[in-house]
Amino acid sequence: MNALSTFFAPLMHPLGALGLIGQCLFFSRFLLQWVVSEKRRESTMPVGFWYLSLAGGVLVFSYALWRRDPVITLGQSVGIFVYTRNLVLIYRKRRAHAGST
Repeated sequence: MNALSTFFAPLMHPLGALGLIGQCLFFSRFLLQWVVSEKRRESTMPVGFWYLSLAGGVLVFSYALWRRDPVITLGQSVGIFVYTRNLVLIYRKRRAHAGST
């Protein structure tokens, strides 16, 4: 029982709870992509996927910093850059398309 208590102890800290919420957001992006693809009957990447990725990534990144975990910190820092860049590209394309009509 003590091992389980030790294992779950980080979740009792506010940053541990934020890390868990971040993981839930990060996982939910796959559910969103799946549901939207099923609805459209083709593989598609909704913009919400990138927002969930970014929000989840930032929370997990914060958690990783708190835990002083270089592996998760490095992985999420690269991911945060990619998610942000995809959103920038999406909105640049939308702005260019809106300006051309």
